[in-house]
Amino acid sequence: MTKNRCGWCVGDPLYEAYHDEEWGVPVYDDATLFEFLILETFQAGLSWITILRKRENFREALDQFDYKKIATYQEEKINALLENAGIIRNKLKIKATVTNAQAFLKIQEEFGSFSNYIWGFVNGTPIQNAIGHYKDTPNNTALSDGISKDLKKRGFKFVGSTVVYAHMQATGMVNDHEVSCFRYLEVRDKS
Repeated sequence: MTKNRCGWCVGDPLYEAYHDEEWGVPVYDDATLFEFLILETFQAGLSWITILRKRENFREALDQFDYKKIATYQEEKINALLENAGIIRNKLKIKATVTNAQAFLKIQEEFGSFSNYIWGFVNGTPIQNAIGHYKDTPNNTALSDGISKDLKKRGFKFVGSTVVYAHMQATGMVNDHEVSCFRYLEVRDKS
């Protein structure tokens, strides 16, 4: 039996697996939240499938997204990343990754965890939207505008409102599965 999925992922096995297993599921683990934040920043201006196809390369190149290690990267490591054809070789985004790891650690110090900080914007409860068709999904909201502004104030780079909203979708802060998608109710009922 064919599962009814959100229209944006249909037809590509990698996209479908990501949709079925990860997208929209609430994430409270700091390491996973950081990984998604960094992947979303690299995705800015590109398609998400491009990032998914390079995800394992990013994991290897960025020490499994270990933000404590990334926060200490120096020019030598940044230059090595710029030579790595397996990832997106954008100097500004690579440098932003280091800056964001440092800012991430400061948030952990202040709030106990990044999860406490980011989930505080939705009072710890995912927003349940009722999307009829994925093309009706917003690219950003007043909430993502506010989170973006706060992250930038705290030193983060490449965290515009659209990047933040995509992060909220990926990590389940907002359930933007189409209501006809088999994952909509599964994700909603787990929240």
